[in-house]
Amino acid sequence: MRYFRFSSLFVILSAALGLSPQAPGQERSPAGPRTVASVDGTAISEEELNKAAAADLEKLDVQKLQFEANFIRNRQQILENTLKRLVEERLLDAEAARQGTNRKDLLAKEVDQKLKDPTPEEVSAFYESNKDRIRAPKEQVAVQIQQYLKQQNYTKIREELIESLKKGKDVTIFLEPLRADVAVAGEPVRGPEKAPVTIIEFSDFQCPYCRSFSTTLERVMKEFGSEVRLVYRQFPLNEIHPMAEKAAEASLCAQDQGKFWEMHDTMFKDQANLKVEDLKIKASGLGLDASAFNACLDSGKYAQRIQKDARDGAAAGASGTPSFFVNGRFFNGAIPYEQMATIIKEELQKKGPVTIKP
Repeated sequence: MRYFRFSSLFVILSAALGLSPQAPGQERSPAGPRTVASVDGTAISEEELNKAAAADLEKLDVQKLQFEANFIRNRQQILENTLKRLVEERLLDAEAARQGTNRKDLLAKEVDQKLKDPTPEEVSAFYESNKDRIRAPKEQVAVQIQQYLKQQNYTKIREELIESLKKGKDVTIFLEPLRADVAVAGEPVRGPEKAPVTIIEFSDFQCPYCRSFSTTLERVMKEFGSEVRLVYRQFPLNEIHPMAEKAAEASLCAQDQGKFWEMHDTMFKDQANLKVEDLKIKASGLGLDASAFNACLDSGKYAQRIQKDARDGAAAGASGTPSFFVNGRFFNGAIPYEQMATIIKEELQKKGPVTIKP
């Protein structure tokens, strides 16, 4: 299968649309803008066309950045998963040889024979914990839940076997995880500059999952203290969260007066009220200079900066919220505190801090 480079694809499309400088029959005024169409003698300039298409072209650029980032990340994931499998196979084969058997029979003995079917009580407990997402009667999904739980148990028993086989053996992984360079200079920060772990979050103030994750991050900052710094960057999902853009601007207007995190916390605690007038009331309640804040918000002072945040996030692989980077390693979703703590501890075990380029 052949893949076009984006630059080549742009040339092809430009020529097809009559935008190429070499397109036949096209006129260019030596002193003025290029004409791309004419209606009853009235010209439509290239500048006018680009301005009218700006929003859609911006979306296309973001999609291109996300595609490229996802390709790189998916390639790395394939390598990591394959390496994990190869390491496990070596461990299993060595143990099978020690026991005078083969890998298949070893797994049957150490995993399959220990695997039990989930009980009806376990199926019911899982359903009750997740029925808001399942949205179907338990009787319709009981078999699928049982299969899912059984697979989870299989994975758990197998991983426990692999961990036991690693004991007393020198198993070293030299393949480094993929790390993105995400700018932090001038962004809102909590925690010391030289903390060994930097979390860069791309978030949306109207996103319910971001609100949940903000609670997790608050606990992270409390539990890990000076070992972690948190950087916030904007990623409003305007198509589904119409109030997110202005909320993002409001947070940066509050930053002008040294109260970004206060506004951050206030908006997440009250996501239902993020209209412009609500944001101004919140700012007043935080003791901000109302005149300066309102002028900042009404002027759209930070609209372009927020667009840049969104482009930077897309270039690093973010496509939804929350998305975040731990010392450059990409993760997404409102993961629980326990998983977050494990990731941070992995980074703390490495030699020295990992540099995040400003």
